[in-house]
Amino acid sequence: MYLGATVNLKSDSLTSKEKKVFRSDLQGLTRPRPNTRFLGIPIKLSFYNLFYKAKPNSFFGKLRNNLGEPPVLLSSVDLEYNQKVLQSHLENKGFFKAKVTGDTTVKNKKARAIYTANAGSRYHINSVVYINDSTDLTQAIAQSVHNSLLKVNDPYDLDVVKGERLRIDAYLKERGFYYFSPEHLLIRVDSTLGANKVDMRVVVKPDVPEDAKQVFTIDSIYIYSNYKLNTAMIDTNKAHAVAFEDYVVVDPDKKYKPKLFAQALQFNHGDVYNRTDHNLTLSRLINLNQFKFVRNRFERVVDSNKLDAFYYLTPLPKKSLRAEFTLTNKSNNSNGSVISGSWINRNALKAGEHLSFTAYVGSETQFSGNFKGYNTYRTDAEVNFSLPRFFIPFTDIRTRGGYVPRTNLQLGYDILNRRKLYSLNQYRFAFGYAWQESPKVRHEFNPISINYVQPLNVTKEFRDSLVRTPYLRHIIDSQFILGSTYQYNYNDLVGGARKSNSFFFNGLVDVSGNLAGLFVKESASAGSGKRIANARFDQYIKFDLDGRYYRKIGVNSTWANRVIVGYGAPYGNSYQLPYIKQFFSGGNNSIRAFRSRSLLGTYLYPDTTGFLPDQTGDMRVEFNTEYRPHISGPLYGAIFIDAGNTWLKTRDTTRLPNGMPARPGAEFTKDWMKQLAVGAGVGLRVDIQLFVIRLDVAFPLRKPWEQNPWVIEQIRLHKKEWRQANVVYNLAIGYPF
Repeated sequence: MYLGATVNLKSDSLTSKEKKVFRSDLQGLTRPRPNTRFLGIPIKLSFYNLFYKAKPNSFFGKLRNNLGEPPVLLSSVDLEYNQKVLQSHLENKGFFKAKVTGDTTVKNKKARAIYTANAGSRYHINSVVYINDSTDLTQAIAQSVHNSLLKVNDPYDLDVVKGERLRIDAYLKERGFYYFSPEHLLIRVDSTLGANKVDMRVVVKPDVPEDAKQVFTIDSIYIYSNYKLNTAMIDTNKAHAVAFEDYVVVDPDKKYKPKLFAQALQFNHGDVYNRTDHNLTLSRLINLNQFKFVRNRFERVVDSNKLDAFYYLTPLPKKSLRAEFTLTNKSNNSNGSVISGSWINRNALKAGEHLSFTAYVGSETQFSGNFKGYNTYRTDAEVNFSLPRFFIPFTDIRTRGGYVPRTNLQLGYDILNRRKLYSLNQYRFAFGYAWQESPKVRHEFNPISINYVQPLNVTKEFRDSLVRTPYLRHIIDSQFILGSTYQYNYNDLVGGARKSNSFFFNGLVDVSGNLAGLFVKESASAGSGKRIANARFDQYIKFDLDGRYYRKIGVNSTWANRVIVGYGAPYGNSYQLPYIKQFFSGGNNSIRAFRSRSLLGTYLYPDTTGFLPDQTGDMRVEFNTEYRPHISGPLYGAIFIDAGNTWLKTRDTTRLPNGMPARPGAEFTKDWMKQLAVGAGVGLRVDIQLFVIRLDVAFPLRKPWEQNPWVIEQIRLHKKEWRQANVVYNLAIGYPF
C-alpha cells in the first residue's frame, strides 16, 4: 500500500523558510496521491473494503464505487515520471542545474516514495531590456516598463515571466489593442553570462498580425434584449431596432425601456476600446438581476480600425412566486415554525424596477422553564420597490463602475403577539439608496426612515409584573422614530483569494428626531414632550461599529478577532433609546457564556418573577477572539474567549415597591472595564461552503455582579450542579463573526 511521497531538498541558496515552501510544492506535484484520511483514518478505503466483493451493478457495488476509494498501491507509482516533473519545476524556478533522484522504501506491506532533489544554485536576473521602436505598439509597451514584474536581482521564475506577458497584454487592452495576445510576446533569456545570472530581452514576435498592432475604437453598439437560442433569427432582426443615444436596441416585444441600458453600458460611440469598460458593462448588466444569460462579442468594421459591439441578453422570468416552511429549535427550549411567501416582478415599469411583496406567519412555544406556555406569534408583510439607478427628482445621475446603484422604497407592517403578555404592531417606511463602489465596499443611505410601534393589547398579568420589574415598561411604550441612517461596509473576505491578513468593518450611524424637533413645538400638556399626530417621537443619535481581523494560520486554520462598540445618546424628547434600537449582549453570536439579553452592567436579573430577562441598554462594548483550527475535511474546531457588557447611558430612576432602585449598577461609569463579563469555551464547526453548522460550549470566567467577579476558581466541570448552572450550549448556523 502506498502511503505518499517525501522530498528531501538540498540547496545552499535557499533559507530554511524557502526550503519549507519548495518542499511542500514539490511533494504536492508527485503522483499518485495516497488514500485520503479523516483524523488519520482511511475511511473511504475502509468503506471500499467493506463491500469489496459486491458485484459492480449491485446496490452495494454502486455504493462502494460512489462512496469508497480503492487502495493506492506502490505498483501505480512511476518514479521516473515524478523525477522529471520535480526537476522541471525546479528549472522553472531558476535552478537550471537541478538533479532529482527517487527510490522507494517498503515496511510491513506499506511503501513510501523518497525523492532527493539537489537544486544547486538559483539564477537571478542581471538585466531586462524592452524593445522600443517607432510603432504605436512598442511605444505603448515601453510606457508600462515602470510596472514590470521582472526586477533586476530577483530570482528567475517562469511563472513571473508568464505573468509579465499577461501584464503587458492587460496594459495594451486598456489602450485599444483589442486583437493583441500574450502569445505575441517573446521573452528571450541568456543564461551564459556566468555567476548564475541571466539577461532578459522582451520583444514582439516578427509574425504578429497587423490587427494586433492597431488601436481600435467603438463604432455601433447593438443590444438584443430578448435573445433566445431557439428564436435567435427573430430576436436579432434589426427591423425592430430603436436608436437611443449611442445605442441601438433590438426589442421586438418592447419589454424594456431603452434608458435601462444607458445606465448599464459604459461604452459610447467613438470611445477607445478598453477591457475595464468591457468587463464593467457585463458586470452591470448581470447586476441588474434581469437577465439569465449575458453574452457579448466585438466585430471589426470592414477596412477600418473600428469595432461594433453586440450584447445578447436572455431575460429571467418576469414574475416569480416562492413559498417556504421552516421549523426552528432554539437553545432556550423554544420551538416554532414559520410559513413565508414572496412574489416578485423583476421589470415592473419596464426599466428594470423590482417590485416585491413578502409575508410570513410564525410562532414560538417554550416547552420548559419559567416561561412555559407564553407562546409568541408574529405576522409580517412588506412591500419593496427598487429602481436600478439613483432617483433624485429633476436630476439624471449616471454612475460608472461594475455595480448598478439602487433606489429603494420599503413599506412594512408587523404584529407581535406574546400570548398572556402583550401585543405590539409596527409600521415601517424607508426611502434610500444602496451602492457599491467595489466588491469590498458597500454603502447604504436612508434619508427617510420611519418606525411607529404601538401596543394593541397589554394583559393584566404583564401590567402586574411591572410592579416588580418596572423597567420592562419600555417594551410596550409607543415609539415613533423619524430619522435617517447611513451604513458603511468594508469586507476583505469577498472576491476569492484568502489573504494572510483580512479585515472587516461595518459602521452604522442612526439619527432620529432632529428636523422634527426643530419644527414641532412642545405639547401644551406638561411633561408630555413634543408630538406629531398626537404621538411622542424619539430623539437620539446612535453609532454602531463592528471591526474584525482575520489571521490565516497554516493552510486552513484561522485566528479571528472582533471588537464591537455601540453608543446611543438620547436627548430632547427621549431619556433612553427606543426599545427596538437598544443594544443587548449575550447569546450565540455575542458573549456565548451568557444567555441572550442577560447582561446589563453589574445588575443581576432576579430570576424569581417567572419572566425571562430582557436587559437592553444604550451602550455596548464587546471583544471576541477565536482560534479555528482545521481538523479534517469540512470539520473545524474552535477555542474562544468573549468579553463585554451593555449599559444604560444614565441611571435608571425607576423604583421597586420597596423604594429600592429597579436596576442598580446598570449605568455606564468610568469603571466600565471592571464591569466586563468574560466567558470562554470550545466548539465544532462543519463548514460545507454553502453553510456552516456550529456547536459552541461556553462557561463564564468573570461575572460582573459578583463581589469577587473572577470565578475561575469556582469552575467544577466534573460536577453536574455546576454545569447546569453555568455551562451554556449554543447551536447555530454560520460563524459568530
